[in-house]
Amino acid sequence: MKSETVTNLVPIVDDQTKMLILGSMPGVESLQKAQYYTNSRNQFWKIIVKIFNDKEPNSYTERIALLQDNHIGLWDVIHSCKRVGSLDSAISEEVPNDFISFFEQYPSIKGVGFNGSKAYTTFKKLVGFRFFPDIQFVKLPSTSPTPGKNVKSFEGKTAEWEKFIEKS
Repeated sequence: MKSETVTNLVPIVDDQTKMLILGSMPGVESLQKAQYYTNSRNQFWKIIVKIFNDKEPNSYTERIALLQDNHIGLWDVIHSCKRVGSLDSAISEEVPNDFISFFEQYPSIKGVGFNGSKAYTTFKKLVGFRFFPDIQFVKLPSTSPTPGKNVKSFEGKTAEWEKFIEKS
């Protein structure tokens, strides 16, 4: 298969956003539906619902409202890249989003959680942390359903995500 250029989704953010969750690049299904974390095996929404002791939202609009009610935004480190399929390991030729302008536009953001290693390492390599001394950056366990050697249990992931959300 030939890799194709993919472009990320628009950020879910407003002037009340205090913490931002950054993924690497949405998977094929998420890009097709223009919705973050749509793969039913991805644990992102299950973790968020568990942390806030909320009932499972019935729609994507309700999921976004749950995040925004809790001052959480979503976006991705990578603006565009080449990739076959949905795996982070298949990403190449990454172009990052413009975080300098973004954080200037949304100064209320004080915490950034990276959803997995690819998001963290790509940000560190292509953007860097030095421009943002007032923001706390944390690498969180990936919510991806892809198995790996360092994959934590659902409970382990939820505990780390909850710790980050409570601090931010």
